[in-house]
Amino acid sequence: MAKNKTAYVCNECGADFMRWQGQCTECGAWNSISEVRLGAVKAGSSRLGGYAGATVARVMRLDEVDLQDVPRFSSGFAEFDRVLGGGIVPGSAILIGGHPGAGKSTLLLQIMCGLAAQGGALYVTGEESLQQVAMRAQRLGLPMSELKMLAETNVETICQLAQQEKPRIMVIDSIQVMHLADIQSAPGSVSQVRESAAHLTRFAKQHHIAIIMVGHVTKDGSLAGPKVLEHCIDCSVMLDGDADNRYRTLRGHKNRFGPVNELGVFAMTGQGMKEVKNPSAIFLTRGKEDQSGSIVMVLWEGTRPLLVEIQGLVDYSPLNNPRRVTLGMEQNRIAMLLAVMHRHAGIQMADQDVFVNVVGGVKVNETSADLATLLALVSSFRDKPLPNDLVVFGEVGLAGEIRPVPSGQERLKEAAKHGFKRAIVPLANKPKEPIAGMEVVAVARLAEALEAL
Repeated sequence: MAKNKTAYVCNECGADFMRWQGQCTECGAWNSISEVRLGAVKAGSSRLGGYAGATVARVMRLDEVDLQDVPRFSSGFAEFDRVLGGGIVPGSAILIGGHPGAGKSTLLLQIMCGLAAQGGALYVTGEESLQQVAMRAQRLGLPMSELKMLAETNVETICQLAQQEKPRIMVIDSIQVMHLADIQSAPGSVSQVRESAAHLTRFAKQHHIAIIMVGHVTKDGSLAGPKVLEHCIDCSVMLDGDADNRYRTLRGHKNRFGPVNELGVFAMTGQGMKEVKNPSAIFLTRGKEDQSGSIVMVLWEGTRPLLVEIQGLVDYSPLNNPRRVTLGMEQNRIAMLLAVMHRHAGIQMADQDVFVNVVGGVKVNETSADLATLLALVSSFRDKPLPNDLVVFGEVGLAGEIRPVPSGQERLKEAAKHGFKRAIVPLANKPKEPIAGMEVVAVARLAEALEAL
């Protein structure tokens, strides 16, 4: 006998509750819980059966698991393959998010048109008409004869047609407009997004079809929909880029088939998205003259080093509370670094406005930029230009010590490849063998790094 199920779901985080309540105990949001009818489910049946791909549950030992290599295939873009961990895995569910106009649909259309020539590519559009997609492909000069298109928002119909077509890869644009007939709520709601993504993920694993789902983002830059959406998929990537900047960065946030936090760089052109083979070159567009408050640091993004320019500006503030403004870095860490510099280097900026900017729109998530940030601020504060051939990296501790960072040797080699002649690094990162054409100054304390300038 079929019976209707009702759940109370938080619209902010997707948490389930047995009854309605004013505040969500998971995320703390008020008046965000709404009643959702899950539809009729037959007794003894389960809509979530075979979620991981297996339709029959069987207990087995760990050494009985088949360890054959997963056959990946290339998307046609080396930067996209890098972020995914080496290519697209059959049967994987990939979620790509980004702000409107970032280029998600353009990049996926280029990938699908290239893979369609090898057979088995299906592009499902739920937001745009087929004419709009065809016009974009014609404008970009893409091959249009092999790619199969489908305009549909019903998940059951999409899976039924995909089972007949048997594609190797399928794009869902976007997951927020998809819906299931059993869920009695509007498309885009928490329950519809969650159940649609779960249904597509099960379909991908059971039929070994790689599915790429496009996801919208909220005003704070996070993926829209319940948090469980990111848990059920295999790989989550974000395409970032400002509207006035032609460069786009593709960063991995979750990857079950490879390393996380990989970074791919693209350029938006009139012919679509183009790969940037040497990202360090586009972030190092500096003038020939030495400037105060500007320095180059070496970040480690995924599996490769990346040279980025960081700028600092220190100016007298008439305010009682001077401003601390950062672009591309965490603001609280700047306040901490300023306190360390005051305590252990004797440089006080309590009455100064401090501005920090990472050139190129790169977001710095690691602590290796600490030393470069402080040296750029000291350079601006003293109005002392820094040499253009100087590169700096290192973590600054609360006691004023300079801590080592991972992959120091590789960072120095990448800097030497781009013509840098001098480097200030932590003492533990000093190379055992000299690097040709580069003078490496190893420091253990913040005061030593300031004296080395």
